[in-house]
Amino acid sequence: MKKGTLRRAVRILSAAIAASAMLACTSAANVNSSVTTSLAEGRSGHITFDSITPANTRDFLLHDATASKVAITGDLSMPGNATRAVPAVIILHGSSGVNPGERVWAQRMNALGYASFVVDSFSGRGIRNTEQDQSQLSMSADIADAYAALRLLATDPRIDKEKIAVMGFSRGGVAALYSSLEPFRQAAMGGNLRFAAHIAFYPSCGIAYNSAHLDGAPVMLLLGGKDNYTPASACIAYAQTLRANGAQVTVQTFPDAWHGFDRPTRLHALPLATSARECHGAYDLDSRTFTMVRDGQALSGASAVAESKRCLTRGVMLGGDPQAQQQSPAVVAAFLKAAFEGTPGLSLH
Repeated sequence: MKKGTLRRAVRILSAAIAASAMLACTSAANVNSSVTTSLAEGRSGHITFDSITPANTRDFLLHDATASKVAITGDLSMPGNATRAVPAVIILHGSSGVNPGERVWAQRMNALGYASFVVDSFSGRGIRNTEQDQSQLSMSADIADAYAALRLLATDPRIDKEKIAVMGFSRGGVAALYSSLEPFRQAAMGGNLRFAAHIAFYPSCGIAYNSAHLDGAPVMLLLGGKDNYTPASACIAYAQTLRANGAQVTVQTFPDAWHGFDRPTRLHALPLATSARECHGAYDLDSRTFTMVRDGQALSGASAVAESKRCLTRGVMLGGDPQAQQQSPAVVAAFLKAAFEGTPGLSLH
């Protein structure tokens, strides 16, 4: 190739590379500009916002700078004909991701006069579901998402930032429940912003988070008496632990209900779904120590971590329960009304 021809080829290639780089930068800027950091202008609908993905609980508590920032999404819906700032309920999904059940609860919240924000913790992270492998995403990431949603909704003048509750189902119920612990709130938020109430549908309590320091908001647990995915017994015991630390806890158990009892689905088996029903342990947020119990013996360190994997089993039942489907909306509505109005709730068993 002649020198002149070679020089022209180099110039063309350089220009192409520069154009590609500019396009990439422009695309990145467009992606970043789509992330919503404030709802001051009163936006609703599908919203992209920032959260983090801590690798584990310890990293979350230590504000680990290496925890990767991630853009996740949520759907914000306001009640009709609101004339003043209204309460809001953040809704967190379970291991199968956002499904019609979360949408139904969002509509129920709107009908009560509350804003609803259905958070999708999976899509932005490239996850379809975690039923067979919960290790795809640390439970602390769901808690981080709950607080990121709280921070965002607090910027909306249509929403009363003192009256934002969190409600979650199964895996989302874990985040809704344990976000009542003050060390998580301090790690995620600082300041005085906090949830007004926590509602956890059939969360996992076998390996619990513990702390003597709570955020002060009332907690509600809704449990299935026949649940073999996240058994009620462990959560009933955990409710006593919360009460001993000064929490106002309401427990509603539906005796004949299985996991997912609030959904209009037939009872069916998930043979490959992973359950921690045989696991017994706790992560103490105050001392940052993790312990497991096996055959009455307390394990710590590497032994505890190994046991937390060994104790997992597979195969669960899932399906709706007529009584729970009928009663749970009213129970939740009464609990939220009391929480938002600052009146004492009931302790059910």
